[in-house]
Amino acid sequence: MRFLLLSVLLMIASPLHAAERLNVVASFSILADFVRNVGGDRINLTTLVGADSDVHVYAPAPGDAKRIAEAKLVIVNGLGLEGWLPRLVQSAGSKAQVVTASVGIAPLKLSSAADPHAWQSVPNARVYVTDIANALAASAPDDAEFFRAQANAYLEKLETLDREVRDAVSKIPLERRKVISTHDAFGYFAAEYGVQFVAPLGVSTETEPSARDIAAIIGQIKAQKIPAVFLENISDDRLIRRIAAETGAKVGGTLISDGLTGEKGPAPTYIDMVRHNIKALTSALDH
Repeated sequence: MRFLLLSVLLMIASPLHAAERLNVVASFSILADFVRNVGGDRINLTTLVGADSDVHVYAPAPGDAKRIAEAKLVIVNGLGLEGWLPRLVQSAGSKAQVVTASVGIAPLKLSSAADPHAWQSVPNARVYVTDIANALAASAPDDAEFFRAQANAYLEKLETLDREVRDAVSKIPLERRKVISTHDAFGYFAAEYGVQFVAPLGVSTETEPSARDIAAIIGQIKAQKIPAVFLENISDDRLIRRIAAETGAKVGGTLISDGLTGEKGPAPTYIDMVRHNIKALTSALDH
């Protein structure tokens, strides 16, 4: 009878303990990866903008308000990235604490506004993780020690990653550390690691470059002696081949900037993303 009573009590206690896990919403996939590494199995994590999706142009789905209403913490990037989020939190009637994970990072400028892509510097990623660990620990004090241990283990991995990036860049001759890119997402990477990202003259990232645009890019590459080009909005291989043939510049693959890929893609985690980008850059910039 005592054994039966104990079994019943355990059955009741288990779901109760599971329900006590902290409900956390992360605004997009890169932040979610940081949160997952810190929170582990002590949190229920929901990601609003998932893998292979663009946080810049995201339109909230009807279910997102419900997810936010049920959350205790909503973790956001800040720096103007999630312009759609304040209204969503308000419409959800949520009492969740909104945590800005980029607090403590000195923002760079992108045109006249703050550049939100602070995660492209690995030391900045360490700030994100520390902010997230502090927020989780404050919201669930019973699990604070667990969160801090998880964060410390992940911070060590990020320290190793930072050394990898610096070592890889150090092997590239100084005069070759510049690329043309249609992305405007690598300002923090450039500032941290000394690789110059040059915007292509007169080319919109929204549409494919015209023949005149390509001629301008070719002139720019020759004039500035730029050894590599990442133009991800060109789908016509003939234009790519023309740039390479006329300039001798290597045309790189894809640089991943604003979100992670699915499990089968090259960057299902933040660490995978940074390694993918540094490999793409070094293979294009090396002699």
